[in-house]
Amino acid sequence: MNLTMTRSETKQLLIQVGTEVIAQHGFNPSGLNTILKTANVPKGSFYYYFASKEDFGLAIIDESAVIYAEMIKRFLTDESVSPLQRIRRYLESGLATIRDDKCKRGCLIGSLGQELSSQNETFRLRLDSIFEGWKQQFSECLQAAIANQQLAADTDTEKLAEFLLSGWQGAILRAKMQSSIAPLHIFIDILFKRILVAD
Repeated sequence: MNLTMTRSETKQLLIQVGTEVIAQHGFNPSGLNTILKTANVPKGSFYYYFASKEDFGLAIIDESAVIYAEMIKRFLTDESVSPLQRIRRYLESGLATIRDDKCKRGCLIGSLGQELSSQNETFRLRLDSIFEGWKQQFSECLQAAIANQQLAADTDTEKLAEFLLSGWQGAILRAKMQSSIAPLHIFIDILFKRILVAD
């Protein structure tokens, strides 16, 4: 550990390294010793910042959630393009990221949701609240699409946002399983040809 680092910098380093290790291996298989060795931080210092591995995991989830929410916001509030085009650009950006990672990594929050939701109620509630926030962001963009006459006025934006979010997460899972971005292309294609269309 760099002795000139401040406490907040050390904590941030642990979260950054932990995020990388957990994204590659999952939460349960990722040992604290591996994370501490990679970050070059002694175990005693770790427990100064985090009461437990669960506390550490929650900090990583919260940090990642902020980053994801800001990224989604940048796409979905971009008024230089139509609301539905904002959604398409967001999905295509995600596809490009997964392609560049050779389908080895997807959405960290989604991966942790699959791994931990049935094991730990604290994690389940935190992860579900994050997904609900993302769903709301999509719902607001879909409402803008109604106002822009891109979708029918009676479109149920809450249900459609839930479908969009759940479908995209499922497509990411399939892409990882198949080691192919084909499921992502299929989801985007059907979404914009069959579902996000005005009457």
